[in-house]
Amino acid sequence: MTDRLLICTDLDRTLIPNGPESESRDARRLFSRVVARPEVTLAYVSGRDRGRVERAIANYCLPVPDFVIGDVGTTIYQVGPDLNWRRQTAWEEEIGKDWGGRTHADLKALLRDLPDLRPQEHSKQNRFKLSYYLPLHADRDALSAVIRHRLDSAGTQASLIWSNDEPQGIGLLDILPARASKYHAIEALIQMHGFDYGNTVFSGDSGNDIEVLASPVPAVLVANSQSDVRELARRLADETGHGDALYIAHGGFLNMNGNYSAGILEGIAHYHPDVRGWLAGDGGEA
Repeated sequence: MTDRLLICTDLDRTLIPNGPESESRDARRLFSRVVARPEVTLAYVSGRDRGRVERAIANYCLPVPDFVIGDVGTTIYQVGPDLNWRRQTAWEEEIGKDWGGRTHADLKALLRDLPDLRPQEHSKQNRFKLSYYLPLHADRDALSAVIRHRLDSAGTQASLIWSNDEPQGIGLLDILPARASKYHAIEALIQMHGFDYGNTVFSGDSGNDIEVLASPVPAVLVANSQSDVRELARRLADETGHGDALYIAHGGFLNMNGNYSAGILEGIAHYHPDVRGWLAGDGGEA
């Protein structure tokens, strides 16, 4: 019996149906029904900042979350039904130690001469998130080697998060403190609020979700994810010994296609079969 459940989900092209694939009718309504239950704590885990998360909630009629892990894991907010966003500043102070006293401006200056890197808009940066656009054809291995050498020489412990914006046809790079990934922020949320792997599920779709998808956190890769992401997630999960903690949605649950929120529900029911009972009589055979 599931008496307590932490549902963590990425937004774009995971819960939000803003990719080219179709969304199953009623999937978001069913997702909202599940997360409205008193047993469930809901956390959005996104590369978006607070303002863009708020716009997504309004534009897509998403449930109000209990927590938001934003800016690719560099911010954590407690939200709740009163919509009183409370920033967890202790998290930022902790991860900030990884940059060894270097500021956002310091790191940007170290990489200023790299021609493939174009800084993202000011609204997409924050104190501990340095974000760039780059061509899809850029040599990421070579870039990564150069960036890491410069950051290491500056005494900075950083993680490089590579992903693609498929609709815009452009690559993305986020440079963060080493412990400021989505995975580490989810781990912090689990520990702060007394959850464990047995009552936590994460869902995602893209490259910046890979670390969580290959981790011990039970994870769902929605069916609309790209084939290269599925292959990489499966390989890394197997290599790290966490293959059993990765579920790849394929459709069929409640006669839905496994894309977006349909895939999230399919994965939650895989790990917690009694959730099917929460949806009995909705949209098909539970």
